[in-house]
Amino acid sequence: MTMDATLSPPQARAELDDATKRTIVFGVLLAMLLAALDQTIVATALPTIGRDLGDLQNLSWIVTAYLLSSTAVTPLYGKVSDIYGRRTTLLTAIGIFILGSIACALAPSMLALIIARFVQGLGGGGLISLAHTIIGDAMSPKERARYMGYFGAVFALSSMAGPVLGGVLSQAFHWSLIFWINIPLGLLAFAMTANALRKLPRHERPHRIDAIGALLLVLASVLLLLALSWGGVTYAWDSPTILGIIAASIVAWVLFVIRLLTAPEPFLPLGVLGDKVVAYATLAGFFGIGTMVGLSIYLPLFFQSVLHLTAGASGVALIPLSICTVIGAQFSGRVMARVEHYKRTPLIGLGVAAVTTGILAVVSHSASLIEIEVLLSIIGLGLGTLFPVTIVAVQNAVPPHHMGSATATVNFMRSLGSAIIVATFGAIFLGGVGAIAGASGTSVEEKIASATAAGVSLGGAFSGVFTAAAIGILAAFVLLLLMEQRPIRGQAPATSSALEL
Repeated sequence: MTMDATLSPPQARAELDDATKRTIVFGVLLAMLLAALDQTIVATALPTIGRDLGDLQNLSWIVTAYLLSSTAVTPLYGKVSDIYGRRTTLLTAIGIFILGSIACALAPSMLALIIARFVQGLGGGGLISLAHTIIGDAMSPKERARYMGYFGAVFALSSMAGPVLGGVLSQAFHWSLIFWINIPLGLLAFAMTANALRKLPRHERPHRIDAIGALLLVLASVLLLLALSWGGVTYAWDSPTILGIIAASIVAWVLFVIRLLTAPEPFLPLGVLGDKVVAYATLAGFFGIGTMVGLSIYLPLFFQSVLHLTAGASGVALIPLSICTVIGAQFSGRVMARVEHYKRTPLIGLGVAAVTTGILAVVSHSASLIEIEVLLSIIGLGLGTLFPVTIVAVQNAVPPHHMGSATATVNFMRSLGSAIIVATFGAIFLGGVGAIAGASGTSVEEKIASATAAGVSLGGAFSGVFTAAAIGILAAFVLLLLMEQRPIRGQAPATSSALEL
């Protein structure tokens, strides 16, 4: 399906000056850091929070509540920004995130903290996708490719600093500081972007929000994420509860698709979803970035249970993967800005990463730490090359007034892919441990403890996880190969002369 033929052609605009661009970039990167850091800083503080609030049983909901709300509302932020403007929408997201952070810091009970985390996620869900979209408005497509590497650096920084900062603040001071720290960062991001974003190009057109479509998408997403969060941990995968939630999610997804096909103005424009660049780039990100997140979660378990590293050392051992991912993204973005055949770099990177991950699956039970680190560095370099290409290619393919919806869809599918692939890795790992060790228990921790007590190596179970990761990377390779390679526009996107108030 092609884009709407009635769309008006791009119009020229005055280029933003370098100082304004720098302010916008630093402001949105800071906003993105808020969301990225909040996903990692909480993990090491969870035991302290549970003991202080007297509720260890519901600790996982501190993470799950944020994941549910932030993922579900991501496409909604994209649509709203296409209607009301990026500045208004981003500042609203930052405000909701700050209010949620204050509520988290003041929470007197676990239930209050979980509710506050859900509210915080309602703001955090817009920060990452809106940051990508605003860069798309402020920069020409060729310029965007160069800046996408900085986005990877933000995630790498949060991955490395978040767990350390969370542990230090919660143990040396009080766990509420991991939420209070968001207040000055959020206010600084608000101040840096409030004035600079007035100069952004305006692409709004008269739109109506399809409330029914938005509700169905949120409902379908929340139900699916609940099933993925509870399945194999709180409830068995074949339990009536999980099967019922999955069935309800399927019904909601079917109704959402029907709504897309029948609504006068669907929540996600069919012209955008049907574009070959958008479809294949989004799915490539689903598998590629989802696999990256899955590896980041299960590699620390591998380091601790197979290589017998401490929790702190396993975090350090993950640094080469994170750093090399940023290097790969930086390299791919710069190449994309300079060459015509920009798909070649990520295709080579993904191909090498898939082969290397396959090698990791074969040698995972016998390789040394140094050998594992070399393999992970190569995998990180390869996977990193995918990050800038998927976002910039999508933004280059859609008209400016649909950029918010398209960018939010890419980020939504990345988040959804991460949740699905992490759950898939978990099911493969639990099945592998049970087959190898006859380990009892349903959770990852119970399986590991049972196998460790029996003196059984878990290398074979992780081999299955790494094999699945190689397949995920290969799927991203095939989808990127199928994606149409359109020339990257060298000029800035169109705008009207109005400034956002």
